[in-house]
Amino acid sequence: MHILFATSEATPLIKTGGLADVSGALPPALREIGLDCRMLLPGYSSVLDKLGTAVVVARLSGMVGGYDARLLLGTLPGSDTPLYVLDAQRAFIRQGGPYADAEGQDYQDNALRFALLSQTAARLASPDSPLEWRADIVHCNDWQTGLAPAYLHYLGRPAASVMTVHNLAYQGIFPPYSLAQLDLPADSFSISGLEYYGNLSYLKAGLFYADRLTTVSPSYAVEIGQEPLGMGMQGLLTARGADLRGILNGIDSGEWNPSSDLHLPGAYSQRAPAGKKRCKQKLQEEMGLDADAEAPLFGVIARMTHQKGLDLVLAVAEGIIHRGGQLVMLGTGDKAIEQAVRATVAAHPGRAACFIGYDEGLSHRIEAGADSFLMPSRFEPCGLNQMYSLRYGTPPIVHATGGLRDTVEDGVTGFVFEEATPHALWLAVERALDLYADKAAWKKMMLAGMSRDFSWEHSAKSYAALYAEILSGRAA
Repeated sequence: MHILFATSEATPLIKTGGLADVSGALPPALREIGLDCRMLLPGYSSVLDKLGTAVVVARLSGMVGGYDARLLLGTLPGSDTPLYVLDAQRAFIRQGGPYADAEGQDYQDNALRFALLSQTAARLASPDSPLEWRADIVHCNDWQTGLAPAYLHYLGRPAASVMTVHNLAYQGIFPPYSLAQLDLPADSFSISGLEYYGNLSYLKAGLFYADRLTTVSPSYAVEIGQEPLGMGMQGLLTARGADLRGILNGIDSGEWNPSSDLHLPGAYSQRAPAGKKRCKQKLQEEMGLDADAEAPLFGVIARMTHQKGLDLVLAVAEGIIHRGGQLVMLGTGDKAIEQAVRATVAAHPGRAACFIGYDEGLSHRIEAGADSFLMPSRFEPCGLNQMYSLRYGTPPIVHATGGLRDTVEDGVTGFVFEEATPHALWLAVERALDLYADKAAWKKMMLAGMSRDFSWEHSAKSYAALYAEILSGRAA
């Protein structure tokens, strides 16, 4: 099977969120089980800088928006995955991030930039492809590639498509007059097409036109079929329920491995967990916390937003500290929440600490050095940090939503609470504090979490089965 994995970001080349982690891990995992999976990624500055050796394999003209582009072929760093980079400098070379400028304002031409990415993906699966290699299936990810199934539809469906929703909250909404620039017919702007409450939605285009739909956990696949997490798309998703399935994301078990993690001051494993104590000691030193080996240390790594439940964390911080615990937080986001985090730290020197920003190494050290991990997201399509926590012997405390519900077993590998309220979170924290006092019971929970396998191999096999099902159906 020839699979073109089209995405707007992928580690280690460009990252703003979890989409990049999936894109950097799933295609190599698909290749490991025998699929010819190749990637398509925009040629942002950081991508071109980190790409290494690449050759020009095609020139694209007559594309949406009048863009001229080159197609470069290299490999995804750290793997043998072929990577096509869409080198269109006018579209993708910017001073800010991939979607917004340094002030956080979306680029005004995003509709055209990501229409170009989508159109290129469709073209590489069509008879008009400039490459000898042609995709059987275009695997699209989030709104930035959502138009690819629409372009394939109007090309007569030369290839199949899969649309994966990583977070339904991001829908690629643009004004209706944008349609005139997209090389799509006027009748595509309808309820049976791109139209979404009077505007265009690139995500809706993908959800409507793709052969199959996936999302990143079984529970999230159920949740988005109804309010509030359907976010206006629940009718379409319910109508396409037979074509929708949830496939749980995996984690990079090489990058996230406490027995070989170079970010850590000491190695440890399920069979030899003693090194975790040293990681806790060094984390306390690094973050200016009291050197208290017996204090239950709670970690948080998250965007500081309402969705991630940081307000809930702050609501229980006093209780944690009153019970003798410590709290360490890493992230950035809403300025009001950042300010509240700083105020909590200032009020509790030696017991609470934070780093406002992002530091990859520190994120690994928090996972290893914390005793428990707080993840009270109001919604979480999949989540990765709770799986990192399980692998690092750091029982997570999670809200029962999306992938958090699917990966954490209450009372066995962590603690799950049903309502996204301070009271419900606090009751879960109290259960954790009580169990932490029983060293044998706590160690049993730690080791149970470390025994779970969340490698990408399982996810890759599920996607391979889905691709085979699609192609079998088309052949029939």
